[in-house]
Amino acid sequence: MTVHVIGAGVAGLAAALALVRAGRRVTLHEATHAAGGRARALPDGTDNGTHALLGANRAALRFLDAIGAREGWIEPEPEGLPVLDLADHSARRVALSPLAWGDAARRPAGLTLGGLGALLRLAIPGADRSVASAFARHPVLLRALVEPLTVAALNTPADEASARMLGAVLRRLGAPGAARLYVAARGLGPDLVAPALATLACHGMSFRHGARLRGIGRAEGRATALDFGEHAVALGAGDAVVLALPPWEAVRLLPELPAPRDHAPILNLHFARGVDGPVRFIGLLGGLAQWVLVRPEGVSVTVSAADAPVALTDAEAAARIWPEVRDAAIRFALPGEWPATPPSARAVRERRATPRHATGPRPRPPRRPLANLALAGDWTFPALPATIEAAVRSGEAAAAALLHAPAGAPA
Repeated sequence: MTVHVIGAGVAGLAAALALVRAGRRVTLHEATHAAGGRARALPDGTDNGTHALLGANRAALRFLDAIGAREGWIEPEPEGLPVLDLADHSARRVALSPLAWGDAARRPAGLTLGGLGALLRLAIPGADRSVASAFARHPVLLRALVEPLTVAALNTPADEASARMLGAVLRRLGAPGAARLYVAARGLGPDLVAPALATLACHGMSFRHGARLRGIGRAEGRATALDFGEHAVALGAGDAVVLALPPWEAVRLLPELPAPRDHAPILNLHFARGVDGPVRFIGLLGGLAQWVLVRPEGVSVTVSAADAPVALTDAEAAARIWPEVRDAAIRFALPGEWPATPPSARAVRERRATPRHATGPRPRPPRRPLANLALAGDWTFPALPATIEAAVRSGEAAAAALLHAPAGAPA
C-alpha cells in the first residue's frame, strides 16, 4: 500500500511528511529535477524571492520544527521593520504587531483613530470590496501599511485585492508573537527543502524526479493508474494519490476541478554581493522595489503584483532597482560598499506566481475529488492567501483526508 505524492513543492513535502509519520509508504514524484516548487531556491541556495514567515504561520513553523530546520530561520528585524520612503527619503522602524503601536515612534504613518477603526472593520468578516475602497478615507495609512501588506500577502494590487481576504490575514496578527518576522538565514534550499527531503528519506520515502505526470486513469470514482509517459504505475486497492500541483496542472489532469484561472506575477532580482554582515530585511515605499533581503552572499529584491515590471529585461530591472536598494542600504547604515553602478544581477520571473486574490468568491475544489485521491496546494486552501502557510496546511489536510477515510470510500 503506497501513497504517491505528485509534486515536491511545499504542499507535497508537507503531505508526504504527514503520511510517513503516520506509517504510510510514500513515493514522491517531481516533474523537475529539484524539489521546492514555486518556493524553491536557486541552485546556489539563494531564494527565488524574499520569502518570509510570521509568527502567525503556525503550521509552517511546526513543519520546520518537524524537519529539524527551525533554527535556520532567524528574526532579522526584532526591533521593527525598517522602512524607507523613497518619495521623501524618510526612514523609520514600523512595528508589525498592533500591540506595539502604542509607541508613536513605531506606529505606521497615518494611523489615526479613524484608520484604526478601518483596520478593525477589515478584521470583521463581512461583505467584500477592494482594499483600496475600504481605505479610501485613509490614503496615508493605505500607502504606508495597508497596501504594502496587501501586495505582500495577496500579490494583488490594492484597487482589486479582496478586503475580506486581507481581513483573514489581519485577524491572525493580533495575538502576541504573531507578527514576528522570520527569514531563512541561508535560503530556502538549505533551510527548508534539503532538511525536508532528508527527514523524509529517514522515514523511507522514495523520491523520483524528472517524472511529469501525463494522465490519471480513472474508474468508478477512483484513480486506477498514473501515466508518467515512459512508464505507468498501476494503483492497487489500498494505494492512494496526493495531487500537489499548481492549478493549471491539476486541471490538465482533472479538467472538472474548480480552480483559479487568473494569476499574478512576481519579479525577483538577485544582486551578487559578498560582504560579511547580519541578515537584514527592509521595506521600501514609493519605488519599484518593495522588499529587500540582504544576506552576506547577496541581495534579493521582490516586486509583487508585477503586471508591468515582469516585462523588464534583467538590465532594465537592475538599473531601476539598484538605486533604491542603495538608498536603503546607506540610510540604514548597512555594512560594506554600495557603489552607484549595479553589481551583476539575475532576474527570476514567476508569471503565474499566485492566484489573483480579487474580490468575490474563490474556487473551492473538493479536498478529495476521487475516493483515493486528495488535492494539495496553496490554491486548494481558500481560507488563506496562497502562501507557504497555506501550502503546508493544504498538504496536511490532503494527508488527513486520505488517512481518515478508507481508500475505497466515496469522495
